[in-house]
Amino acid sequence: MELKLLNEAGEASANVTAPDTVFGRDYNEALIHQVVVAYQANARSGNRKQKDREEVHHTTKKPWRQKGTGRARAGSSASPLWRGGGRVFPNTPDENFSHKVNKKMYRAGVCSILSQLAREGRLKVVENFAVDMPKTKVLAQKLKGMGLESVMVITDDVSENLFLASRNLPNVLVVEPRNADPVSLIYYKDVLITKAALAKIEEMLA
Repeated sequence: MELKLLNEAGEASANVTAPDTVFGRDYNEALIHQVVVAYQANARSGNRKQKDREEVHHTTKKPWRQKGTGRARAGSSASPLWRGGGRVFPNTPDENFSHKVNKKMYRAGVCSILSQLAREGRLKVVENFAVDMPKTKVLAQKLKGMGLESVMVITDDVSENLFLASRNLPNVLVVEPRNADPVSLIYYKDVLITKAALAKIEEMLA
């Protein structure tokens, strides 16, 4: 697989050879869907809390006498059948939303995403990527000059200047290869990767 090597002006100056085992896989929609859903589910925290009939604050007095009223018998206003009563199966903070995905499946899913990005021309390579000062304006102008608006930058070493310059740009994400997740790879329009980070990804996913 041949990937475009961009210069500072965003023009393709040469090609970089990438292994087909990582960037030449077939598009597997079912696997990608499973990997993305699992990643989002595993990032979910169990912070929902509902009360059962023991926890709602209600009087323990019987609402009305057992017989003679013509109404259905009732023993507690905390019953799940009543408005304001406790839930039968309440949500609790210890809920587990995680999905299990094997390492081999996860790597294959990420490779499938990268391969599709390469086929669509959305995966681009640069020699290196850095800024001289921690200024958002400087990074924004650099990306604009390269013709990139919504971009995920994968670099082998995220410097402090690059981190500070990118954190206020809503359509820019700068990460190291080990933090390149499948959701972000799909979300951003383009993926810009340095040659050193490309070698690390090949090592991780090959």
